[in-house]
Amino acid sequence: MYLAPRHAEIIQMAKDNGRVLVEELAVHFNVTPQTIRKDLNDLCDKRLLSRIHGGALFPSGIENMEYEERRKIASEEKDAIGRAAARIIPDNASLFINIGTTTEAVSKSLLDHSGLMVITNNINVANRMRVYPSIEVVIAGGVVRGSDGGIVGEAAVDFIKQFKVDYAVIGASAIDHDGALLDFDFREVKVAQAIIANARHVILVSDSTKFERTAPVRIGHLSQVDTFITDRCQLPAIRRICEEAEVQLLETAAG
Repeated sequence: MYLAPRHAEIIQMAKDNGRVLVEELAVHFNVTPQTIRKDLNDLCDKRLLSRIHGGALFPSGIENMEYEERRKIASEEKDAIGRAAARIIPDNASLFINIGTTTEAVSKSLLDHSGLMVITNNINVANRMRVYPSIEVVIAGGVVRGSDGGIVGEAAVDFIKQFKVDYAVIGASAIDHDGALLDFDFREVKVAQAIIANARHVILVSDSTKFERTAPVRIGHLSQVDTFITDRCQLPAIRRICEEAEVQLLETAAG
């Protein structure tokens, strides 16, 4: 497929950073925001990008992004979310940490805690935390997904069901405006559902780009969590769900 030079550069920037923003592109190319919006609409029509408010994501479609690409999206926001989640979890707590780049950010912020028992189906989390003697790491058994080091499948579900922990830290690939929490792999969803069912306090961590995405498999509903931490929530419907279900909504970029 032939792409004009500016379009090709936009695609490369989106690939490198996970997303592109209209205002930043307008400055970079020294053109008007209206021109960039037209560029993005053209690229989205070709299914090369996926449109979000204020910009576009790479790639489009229902396929999940490569894990390293996902790490780059909203990385500063994820770090802030991770710090906020870590402040909720006290020393000497037991917790689940699920698969995801934002849940990994939480694990980084927990490294100065002591007396934690961390049960995870995320090899990346286990490798990061296992070297800290004040943290006991328990890892699920099951099929290791090559794309991201996640452990999925019925064996992992059965393993999770053996525990009842103080906290669960979960993520989602997408959050629908009706409050549905969505993901791509039904095997991962089964593990996430077991984690939610076996924790006393469920913490959902998700940056605001997840409001602009979709995924085909339902994990559950926002009303099932106790605390929802995001960088910013500008959707009245989501705020209403949190209020009605008594979900604590924490916005790290608010104010």
